[in-house]
Amino acid sequence: MSNVPNFSNAPVVRTRFAPSPTGEMHIGGFRTVFYSWLLARKHGGQFILRIEDTDQARSKEGVINKLIEGLNWLSLNFDEGPNAGGQFGPYYQSDRLGIYAHYAAQILEKGHVYPCFCSEERLETLRQEQQKRGLATTGYDRKCRNIPEKEAAQRMADGEPYVLRLKIPVTGVTVLQDALRGEMKFNNALLEDSVMLKSDGYPTYHFASVVDDHLMKISHVLRGDEWLPSFPLHGLLYSYFGWEIPVTAHLPVVMGDDGKKLSKRHGAEPVLVYKDRGYLPDATLNFLALLGWAYDSESEIFSVDELIANFSLERVHTSPAKFDATRLQWMNGVYIRKISLDELTENVLPFLEKPEAEGGLPDSVQRPINRDYLRSFIHLDQERMKTFADAAFLTNFFFVDDLDYLPELLIDKKIDSAGALQALRMSRSALTNLAEWDHDSIEHALRGVAAEMNVKAGPVFMGVRVAVTGRKETPPLMETMLVLGRERCLRRMDTAIQRLEKIQVPAETTQ
Repeated sequence: MSNVPNFSNAPVVRTRFAPSPTGEMHIGGFRTVFYSWLLARKHGGQFILRIEDTDQARSKEGVINKLIEGLNWLSLNFDEGPNAGGQFGPYYQSDRLGIYAHYAAQILEKGHVYPCFCSEERLETLRQEQQKRGLATTGYDRKCRNIPEKEAAQRMADGEPYVLRLKIPVTGVTVLQDALRGEMKFNNALLEDSVMLKSDGYPTYHFASVVDDHLMKISHVLRGDEWLPSFPLHGLLYSYFGWEIPVTAHLPVVMGDDGKKLSKRHGAEPVLVYKDRGYLPDATLNFLALLGWAYDSESEIFSVDELIANFSLERVHTSPAKFDATRLQWMNGVYIRKISLDELTENVLPFLEKPEAEGGLPDSVQRPINRDYLRSFIHLDQERMKTFADAAFLTNFFFVDDLDYLPELLIDKKIDSAGALQALRMSRSALTNLAEWDHDSIEHALRGVAAEMNVKAGPVFMGVRVAVTGRKETPPLMETMLVLGRERCLRRMDTAIQRLEKIQVPAETTQ
């Protein structure tokens, strides 16, 4: 039986993305964001952006702008949040300190948190001693938990620095429901009296997150399963306040190709890196959706609308998902083949115009690129393109004057060097005498050369292909030659003939 609640009679579904500005979120993290967005959109609810910037020491400038830019690139629009408004703001936690102080005082009065006056030095010494003793778990020893209430109040009034710690039951278990895993039991004896409010007045993630999710009426919290250890802390906070806990789902971890968890320190990269590498946002979202979710055992390509219609927590897996970069490339190629010529041109253009050192066309190619010229041939490479960043390599022979290739490439394995040279000379002559420079005339001329030489057309075509493009794998030859034009093709064939004349390649047995 599914652990996922029935949504038919549920209140409005409200999910949230609550990043901290301590570093850019990697692409695996955006999987969780996307699932939250899909869940809200599936049920006609709201998706909220909240900035959890309470860790002032680790906050980095510009991170939030990058995160929002990533959301915008993926078209994951939010209904409430910074610069979007909403009745439950402000949406930066640093602007909500008064709210946290109010609820901290409330839970302190109920006796569910207590002031801890231990210095950082004492806590560090405690940790080191616990490690030396080989304890399985290390943590706070509850030294301040039983300080008499009046004494604690006086020390607080006297201005002695303190933090507020959650009073965890020392016996029994905390039982919670995970929407994917069902009932989960946590041994209270293994839990630490974690800090809820720091000495500078800022809340910790645990406290602020629970207070804000309640006040912002968040109905569903989706997060990575690395947060499972904090689940009982949140559950206890909800119970201490007397609030209903949101439906919570801990999503499967995303693994790298080597079987290790994908993380900022282990191969994971910010989502905008994929934009810079020429991935389409819809392809990226399709890929992210399948990192832990599946509609069935076969379907792989989904539009965003189809994902909204079909997404459900019931189909989310609990086993780890693998981040397969090769699969992402394949999927992106599928999406590239679907876009229009106008979309293809506009997406490719910025990659071609990058400096050569950054993967663009050779610096000798004049910028800006002529759009009309690009439109005349870019569709020829649409089938072979996996990302837009491939375009510079795939198309550079359309732009440069001189081709750089090994002359041995002109010699097909089914013909020797003398035959390759003869085929090129005859092809050059046949193409020179064409009355019309069109597809059928070019093909007819080259096939005629093959027939006259009594060889198959393949070696003849290959020699001409390398001569006019500098490579063996290209778009269809006739269409390519039409774009290049007669003059350029003949000039490049002259150069190829000269290169073949200068090399000595042992004759190969015709196969």
